[in-house]
Amino acid sequence: MKDIKKIITSLNLVYFDYDYEKNLFINDVDYTNENVKKEFFKITYILSKNNILFDVLEKNTLIAINKRFTFFDKILKKVQNRIDNYNNSKANIYLLNNQKKRWAKNIPLFKIDYLKKEIDLTKYDSLVFTSQNAVTAIDNINESWREVPSYVIGKESAKKVKELGGNLKLIAQKSNNYDFTNELVSKLTNKKVLYIRGNKVTSNICTELIESNISCEEIILYENNYVEPLTKETLPKNSKIIFSSPSTVEYFFKTFNWDYSFKAISIGKTTLKYFPSNIKPVLSEKTSLNACIKKAIML
Repeated sequence: MKDIKKIITSLNLVYFDYDYEKNLFINDVDYTNENVKKEFFKITYILSKNNILFDVLEKNTLIAINKRFTFFDKILKKVQNRIDNYNNSKANIYLLNNQKKRWAKNIPLFKIDYLKKEIDLTKYDSLVFTSQNAVTAIDNINESWREVPSYVIGKESAKKVKELGGNLKLIAQKSNNYDFTNELVSKLTNKKVLYIRGNKVTSNICTELIESNISCEEIILYENNYVEPLTKETLPKNSKIIFSSPSTVEYFFKTFNWDYSFKAISIGKTTLKYFPSNIKPVLSEKTSLNACIKKAIML
């Protein structure tokens, strides 16, 4: 068989993940837009072109490699999915933001305040994003950013670029800012870069790019501010809490007491560093909220 890893890397997927154990392309079911359809057809086209056997399940949300499913297989899969959906819906999984994700409950602990600033985008030929909020922020100001190549970390940022019609050039292969910066160095040589960020960052990407002789400027276009819940609920025993940034770690422990039965899931290695020493979080394999939720289900 063709080297599936090389094929998957070349696809630069945003909406589908590949499960190497099950040989499945799995769709992010929170998205059903035209970009998802385009990515589905891109996957199936490449598989066909490389003479790789595959079959499709669950309204194009699953693509199985080297397998053909019988009618009975498909019925069994639907029944199992319904059972899984019921069981997962009963799990106490919490997101500390207001993003609606299947199987997770929301406890918003912060709000994003977008800033209005004038930006001359003709000065730059590359944009760097480490947050989907940064993508939304610049779209609120100057839609011409969509023509400039975007380099992002994390699939959530990549999806936002796609959703708003941006020019997605690179999704970082690594899950932390240090590795992301190293990855950018080889891609941004002789480029004029604008790093769009919030008021809170864990590393100075622009400074590190400048030290690598890359022209870079940064601009703060949004603020991440703590919001204390009007009513502080008591989280049930064995709750699984997803931490999607260092700020969510800070805000959670500002709001709640930790119970020994809780499980913490960190979206990436950078966030991992900000937990109290007595708490041992589980690291998500991928930097996406859906990956964190899947990890929480497995715990």
